[in-house]
Amino acid sequence: MENTTSHWDVVVVGGGPAGACTAGLLAKKGRRVLVLEKEVFPRYHIGESMITGMISVTDELGVTDRIEAEGFEHKPGLSLVWGSEHALWDIKFKEAGPYAHSYHVDRDRFDEILLDRAAELGATVRQGAPVKEPLVEDGRVCGVRYQHDGRTHEARATTVVDASGQGRVVSRHFSDITWHPDLKNLAVWSYFTGTGRLPGDQHGNILVERVKDRTGWFWGIPLGADRMSVGFVAPVEDVRVERGDLEGFFDARLKETEHLRDLLDGSRCVEEYRTARDWSYMAHDYWGPGWVSVGDASCFVDPLLSSGVCLGMLCAVPLADGLDLALDAPEKESRVLDQYADGCRTFHQGITDYVMFFYEQERDKEDYFERAHSIANNPLFTSPRAGFVGLVSGIAGMKSVFGMYGEEAAAAR
Repeated sequence: MENTTSHWDVVVVGGGPAGACTAGLLAKKGRRVLVLEKEVFPRYHIGESMITGMISVTDELGVTDRIEAEGFEHKPGLSLVWGSEHALWDIKFKEAGPYAHSYHVDRDRFDEILLDRAAELGATVRQGAPVKEPLVEDGRVCGVRYQHDGRTHEARATTVVDASGQGRVVSRHFSDITWHPDLKNLAVWSYFTGTGRLPGDQHGNILVERVKDRTGWFWGIPLGADRMSVGFVAPVEDVRVERGDLEGFFDARLKETEHLRDLLDGSRCVEEYRTARDWSYMAHDYWGPGWVSVGDASCFVDPLLSSGVCLGMLCAVPLADGLDLALDAPEKESRVLDQYADGCRTFHQGITDYVMFFYEQERDKEDYFERAHSIANNPLFTSPRAGFVGLVSGIAGMKSVFGMYGEEAAAAR
């Protein structure tokens, strides 16, 4: 039974980082925004290691101090066992860009901070509110039908933002996706206590270690004094063979590492092993009449560089700017959303292309630096190493997505 119909400037489907940031930025501009999130926060979500590009967005939303106060582990950079030398090397975020560190976070709490802030800024947030279908009139999406408190509701809006992640609750009705044929991976992970740390100033770094003579790599993310998230990523066919014994499969691969194995010596696994499909894809269309996608609803990039959350948060900025302009001047909608889609697609494609290059694991690290420098293509990065740091920190993408609409958007912000 239909219960209520409400009217909004924008309905955002999904309360994760991309959706919460889009909603918060639009509400900050005075727009009437409804966020529909199917889960009730806090809820579990993998993805604990952040890069510094996202801090520009948390600064704009006014939550960086809250994230700091939460006590999340500081992440000053990356430590890698990657490339032809098979040796440990590292980079620091402060080598390129304004931020000395990012954070390793528990996503349940991190996401809750962002969604709470969207509500504080004026967005209406409804949790436990799964969207069932888009509403379409005369070829244009005009809202969604959703469930909440045991009833069915309609929310109508000028624009619906699909921030529902890989489920693509709205956009899958209007756009197909293209899977990347060489990035069909699965991740297996769990959590360990009693773990060690990397030495010296690498103490808070994420560790990314390839498995020698195999396709696959591990992450090790420090989440506290002696707690670590540890995961293994490999082609889907390699993991599926061992699905009946994930722990045995995980342990066998772990023995083939050097540094991570030492960090876990004497540790204890404290949660069940989980798996997730990390198949990279890109949507054919990022927007259509009455709808637009952001975050994983637009594109999913292999987790090798921990870029996913940052990409979604950075793209929320031009999306909010563009929708704000289009709400005042509907005749500008096609232009600004084309600019949004082209800019974010270029950003996504650059990261995906680089991940593919980086997966060529027997290159010299100078090759990785040179390719990153060419993709970043920014005179601020004065050396190939700085270009690499700028790219893997997300800083290289900030200029391309911020100011996408020039002086118009700057005046409106």
